[in-house]
Amino acid sequence: RLQESRERLSVCSKLCYAVGGAPYQITGCALGFFLQIYLLDVAQLDPFYASIILFVGRAWDAVTDPMVGFFISKTSWTRLGRLMPWIIFSTPFAVISYFLIWFVPDISRGQVMWYLIFYCIFQTLVTCFHVPYSALTMFISREQSERDSATAYRMTVEVLGTVLGTAIQGQIVGKVVTPCIESPLFIGKTNSSVAMEELNMTHDTGSLTDTRNAYMIAAGVIGGLYILCAVILSVGVREKRESSELQSDEPVSFFQGLKLVMNHGAYIKLIAGFLFTSLAFMLLEGNFALFCTYTLGFRNEFQNILLAIMLSATLTIPLWQWFLTRFGKKTAVYVGISSAIPFLIMVAVLDSNLIVTYIVAVAAGISVAAAFLLPWSMLPDVIDDFKLQHPDSHGHEPIFFSFYVFFTKFTSGVSLGISTLSLDFAGYQTRGCSQPSEVNFTLKMLVSAVPVGLILLGLLLFKLYPIDEEKRRKNKKALQDLR
Repeated sequence: RLQESRERLSVCSKLCYAVGGAPYQITGCALGFFLQIYLLDVAQLDPFYASIILFVGRAWDAVTDPMVGFFISKTSWTRLGRLMPWIIFSTPFAVISYFLIWFVPDISRGQVMWYLIFYCIFQTLVTCFHVPYSALTMFISREQSERDSATAYRMTVEVLGTVLGTAIQGQIVGKVVTPCIESPLFIGKTNSSVAMEELNMTHDTGSLTDTRNAYMIAAGVIGGLYILCAVILSVGVREKRESSELQSDEPVSFFQGLKLVMNHGAYIKLIAGFLFTSLAFMLLEGNFALFCTYTLGFRNEFQNILLAIMLSATLTIPLWQWFLTRFGKKTAVYVGISSAIPFLIMVAVLDSNLIVTYIVAVAAGISVAAAFLLPWSMLPDVIDDFKLQHPDSHGHEPIFFSFYVFFTKFTSGVSLGISTLSLDFAGYQTRGCSQPSEVNFTLKMLVSAVPVGLILLGLLLFKLYPIDEEKRRKNKKALQDLR
């Protein structure tokens, strides 16, 4: 009992640990919703180059996860621990690089390289924060119940972080009206570049400067929160080396473990299903700001619509937690993710209407909550199934999680790159108050038809997923008997 009382974490320790999950979600949400429209309309990059930045940055982010995980595993213990130094020393450089992503350099050439370099640097540094932070769960206590409790605190703060990132970025940037060029010559095919230059010369650029300043102010606020969360985490959480002694001392071959994991059918089917559904919501996330601004005409409302989505997602996560325990996880997948389909069709078919758009935003948030919660709820079931099939193989849990994150991030990079490239082919006009009909049609496809098709494909693949509630209960009992 004395040992158990020593291992118990205080509420303050759990809160300090949970706060460390906020920086990754706050910055990720701000970049996910706003970076595309920022590169196109504020930095005024060509859509082709913007697509390269978005794709390469996300793809590099995917590659850095297993790389950083490998280097952390080779790190020696220090007075601060083995994981905490990565978190502490990466923070100031991550904040600087994040701020520079939202800065428009006064250079005529090299802007593309500027954003590409600092986007990739930030993705690397935030990975150096988040990967050791995720692994820190195993080093805060020996008691599994205490780890589970701390993880519950963490998930709550991470969901609140998504709302905070959307609110801070959206409300600060939304206070300033981004200037646009209103001219029918924009849509014309002849002398469009000449007309654009003439209009640029006569257009008041003061408001564009205000917009750029607003993005930098938002970046400064989010950067300050990033540092504050890192300080609270490093001061309030102690990394316990003795907790690692519970892990197996036998060396685990990474490539042998990877081969076993990738040959596990339940894992592959789960990844395949969630890849397509995640891709659907990432397309919606990346293009929704442009869709609200140009196709629906809500230039000054899109930040509030985005906030409605994230608030809806936050408030309905407890509902889905209850639903999956009551009706099963596979049923929750079908009901939760498919509930977005009629509303996505509605927003594309009906005429522009602000009330309808808010209703669609709330409904989409309900599905976003299911898509956010269910993968992390179903992965442990797959790991339990793997342990039963390979009882002599230990220590492969990080591979399951890291490669799920890898595939998700890589596909998100592909989706953003392809969608921005599609806008380029459709004739997207930088700083236009309106866009050609081809661009509006493309945006409708990217936030409605394509996500609906991907959701349906993902749900069909879930039919192949073998772990239903009955099998999950059998696995749980078999693991208890094995232990």
